Amino acid sequence: MSDGGFARAGTRQRFFVWLMTRLAARYDHELGERKRDLFAGLRGTVLEIGPGTGSSLAFLPPQARWVGLEPNPAMHPPLLREAQRLGREVELRRGFAHDTGLPDASVDAVLSSLVLCSVRDPAATLAELRRVLRPGGILVYLEHIAAPRGTLLRRAQGLVRPAWRWAFDNCHPDRETVEAIEDAGFERVELQRFAGPLPVPFIRPHAIGVARRPHDASPLGGSSRGRPAPGR
Repeated sequence: MSDGGFARAGTRQRFFVWLMTRLAARYDHELGERKRDLFAGLRGTVLEIGPGTGSSLAFLPPQARWVGLEPNPAMHPPLLREAQRLGREVELRRGFAHDTGLPDASVDAVLSSLVLCSVRDPAATLAELRRVLRPGGILVYLEHIAAPRGTLLRRAQGLVRPAWRWAFDNCHPDRETVEAIEDAGFERVELQRFAGPLPVPFIRPHAIGVARRPHDASPLGGSSRGRPAPGR
């Protein structure tokens, strides 16, 4: 994929790349060990939704085969440069998490890092992610989440939501992401809650964890698309 994708991106998309590039270094400095521990057991085909500029690539084990689904074409050039710097082969696609275009049960793990806050339909997105996971496959997530109900911070998150969504690519500061994962039919939803590294109160607290697609459940989100699994 060429760097020409940057030229086709809109002004707001390019601004978001500029912003994320500058925030990623600090974020990973604070959360690097958490990411490394969370990703250490990943094997097989790993689908990352919304990988941005590729800041998670440095923490993935070498045996994982990475497929990225990034809708913002302005993110593609810096991501590919990061992959080249790391000497890592990647498969980068342009698309949205609610319609990955992948076959049923075709990936071993899905990785979401600060993405589920901004998808337009969390239920449809999580159903799609469960569909493409193999039985027993895992959703690995690191997300900022809504503050507890009734707190001053939760009220503030609701007040700033309209402007925040406009400025930060549809990010919802008060989205109840962990509850959405549980409602989507994942099992063994494991998580840790913590404050979060960035000094921005509206995107606190954070949740990091793993959820598993049940072995005995059929995939959600539609029937198989009849295409071969990635790389096959």
